[in-house]
Amino acid sequence: MTVFCKLRNCLVMGAGALVIVMSSAQGDDYAPVQQLIRDGRLADALQRADLHLARNPRDPQMAFLKGLIQQDSGRIADAIATFTRLTEDYPELPEPYNNLAVLLAAQGQLERARSALESAIRANRSYAVAHENLGDIYARLAAQSYATSQQLDPANTTVGPKLTLIRQLTTASPPARPAVPATDRARPPTPAASASR
Repeated sequence: MTVFCKLRNCLVMGAGALVIVMSSAQGDDYAPVQQLIRDGRLADALQRADLHLARNPRDPQMAFLKGLIQQDSGRIADAIATFTRLTEDYPELPEPYNNLAVLLAAQGQLERARSALESAIRANRSYAVAHENLGDIYARLAAQSYATSQQLDPANTTVGPKLTLIRQLTTASPPARPAVPATDRARPPTPAASASR
């Protein structure tokens, strides 16, 4: 069975993210961090993000970038904590829920991933990536249930074909497609509400 999806392809931003008007000083902080991420200079990017967040602790855009940096650096527990905080502070943003779900699914925490994706969809019903990722989670959960059923009742002849079919589906499917090109992956969410926080 394949992994939920490739992290690089699933950690994406929805095309329908809200836009805010940022001061030019604050807006100038994002481009250098994004460039450092693209250049693979993750320690420098994290340092710059942390400096920005020390001055602007309620900035969801930079916090989102920090989560991406942590994920790309292999600091998965830190990335999960960052995306979790974002979902608590900005429940109206679907992207942090999606990214949290991808990380949780990669760890086999499918029920928590399902819950996060359902929250992403409640935040934005037209967030296609979250819908696709939720479908992948449901398929993995179905495969687990069929496998358990087959172990508990090997004589049941209806489970085997279902398990085979769901395994074919989950292994033949390409990873979730990004909502934006991979080069724009680090574009953080921009809630209208964050301008006043």
